[in-house]
Amino acid sequence: MAGGPTEPMPDLLKSVLNALARLLPARFRADIPVVPVVRLSGVIGSGTPLRPGLMLSSIAKSLDRAFATRNAKAVALVINSPGGSPAQSHLIMRRIRQLAEEKNLPVFAYIEDVGASGGYMLACAADEIICDQYSIVGSIGVVGGSFGFPKLMEKLGVERRLYTSGDNKAMLDPFLPEKPEDVKRIKAIQKDIHGHFIALVKSRRGSKLKGTDKALFSGEFWTAQAAIELGLADALGDVRSDLRARYGDKVRMPLIAPERGWLSRKIPGINFGATPGLGAGFADDLISALEARALWSHYGL
Repeated sequence: MAGGPTEPMPDLLKSVLNALARLLPARFRADIPVVPVVRLSGVIGSGTPLRPGLMLSSIAKSLDRAFATRNAKAVALVINSPGGSPAQSHLIMRRIRQLAEEKNLPVFAYIEDVGASGGYMLACAADEIICDQYSIVGSIGVVGGSFGFPKLMEKLGVERRLYTSGDNKAMLDPFLPEKPEDVKRIKAIQKDIHGHFIALVKSRRGSKLKGTDKALFSGEFWTAQAAIELGLADALGDVRSDLRARYGDKVRMPLIAPERGWLSRKIPGINFGATPGLGAGFADDLISALEARALWSHYGL
């Protein structure tokens, strides 16, 4: 009879396909796990053209690309932030959770120097929080401040002229004496924000939390091991070691960096805002730098 053996063919075909697959670049191979990495670094909130802060508008595309990565097994967040804007912290955190649920992917947060205040809120977007042993974690509270210059104005002989419509429009004006009722209002706002922050941490960390509310939510911060004992974090480690332990030594960890415009790629440092060193632009950047420095120095950095 004509013909030959037919059974070995599927195995032979499988071997050929496997051999061809090994020739493909790693990013196209389905057998190599991928965990895209997104860095969330710096002070959270609006800054200046020269010192932009971490905002949803600046990180949204990177998050979308990370969660859409081919063959992704999870998404890793590398966090190094002393906090900043509560609203922007919450917006970024919510977007991460929305994408995680849409794509059904676990999220791991890796805190470097600091994951505190709004930076810790970002970490709460993850299913697990991993820290370096020297990381600073926590500071679940709300802080605000300003300066007052009424005596300086008087000494300089400068008269403040302010025109408003609305009894509280000039509340906490730094050039006017502080009013107790204004302080009471701002503290009420801070208390409300703090309450929402506490509820968020409880909803994300759940039964992992140990200790009293007074201890956990006083605004205090801790090193990693103490944070783990309190249930604010899960383990010690770093992104490379931890992901290799979870997914094997061949795991790919592509960094998903924010996209930049064509001009900013061709001309490093290009700025379409105020000219550095001149006028209000320089003053804004100086104030922004001082505010950022103050946030970092709060944690000894």
